[in-house]
Amino acid sequence: MADRITVIGWDGTPLTEAAGAALAAATLVAGAPYQLNALPVPAAAERIALGSVESAARRIAEHRGAVVVVAEGDPGYFGVVRTLRRAEYGLELEVLPAVSSVAAAFARAGMPWEDAQVVSTHGGRLRRAANICRANSKVAVLTSADAGPSELALMLRGVHRTFVVCEGLGTPDEDVTVLTSDRVPDHDWRDPNVVLVIGGNAQTNQPVGEPSGWLAGRPVGYRTGERGWALPGEAYDGEAADSVPAQTRAVVLARLGPGPGDLVWSVGSGSGALAVETARFGAAVLAVEADAAACARIAVNARRYGVEVETVHGTAPEVLGGLPEPDAVVVEHGGAAVVAAVLTRRPGRLVALAGTFAEAEEISKVVTAAGYQLAGSLLQSAPLVADGGLSIGAGESALVLWAEPSS
Repeated sequence: MADRITVIGWDGTPLTEAAGAALAAATLVAGAPYQLNALPVPAAAERIALGSVESAARRIAEHRGAVVVVAEGDPGYFGVVRTLRRAEYGLELEVLPAVSSVAAAFARAGMPWEDAQVVSTHGGRLRRAANICRANSKVAVLTSADAGPSELALMLRGVHRTFVVCEGLGTPDEDVTVLTSDRVPDHDWRDPNVVLVIGGNAQTNQPVGEPSGWLAGRPVGYRTGERGWALPGEAYDGEAADSVPAQTRAVVLARLGPGPGDLVWSVGSGSGALAVETARFGAAVLAVEADAAACARIAVNARRYGVEVETVHGTAPEVLGGLPEPDAVVVEHGGAAVVAAVLTRRPGRLVALAGTFAEAEEISKVVTAAGYQLAGSLLQSAPLVADGGLSIGAGESALVLWAEPSS
């Protein structure tokens, strides 16, 4: 193993005394080509262009001498430190960080960022990063050469956002460009860059009146007012008319398993109670609804709970063909015909509500024919009413089916 391994975060400013001394003594230096060319790397030192961090780590583990790894900004934040620290390499590191590229990008934009989500497109995660941008109104995206601003904007077609594209932060060629998302693909962008994706129903990730400034990133489900899930119908504007019982919503959410990076379709979503609760788990949600008044109520309910829900006004299955690929789908209304159309898109999870046993049987046949494994439940519940003693109120029932692709 190398005698000493120093990881230097570089943001384009002059190196600190400690970083300069480590670099001057290095016998092996790994970094991006532009970093190796810009920094005073000793002439006798071996140079490694830092493409695959895993390959570099193996070479470093074999080296005898002083090693320096140069990374952007803070290498412990979505950086090389995580890979270099893997037990398989047996490396002990000294880390000298600089300002992270995310902090620098928000500084250039003059914006606070404790309420921002931070994601990376590296490792084939462009679609999931785009879903985070759908679900949140302030996101920093660490891009890769094959998944940059243009590719991200194309994944967000139809979703209005403002892009702040920060190229070459800390270098003489630094450039910061502000564009609406529809104009981003018209440009050629230099790598590396950081993209801030801003906008949506709110300019921050929190409901109106909710305090901020003490908890970074707004963890999934965080609220100071409402606690728990499957809120009563009166918590949602228009829910009484649509009447998806709270107990049913709880089971549907459990079977959907929504989370950050997922895109969930809610088809026939009514007033959007289920769509909103799905979004509270951090997923991006497309609510498909044929009734214009219901679409307006979905927007009201989304704002009330500080989440992003994209409403698609139209009738399923006709409007489904133009929607982006879902990870999970709940069909609240529509029956077997809509379920069949949904399954052609091969979601990882499906939940469907049936109005009758006959409709449940039709859905079952469609799901099985599509190569999915089916399960379901008849849910029956009745509230306990406290009125000088406990009594049982009017009961509710629902047929819930769920399915996943057969292995």
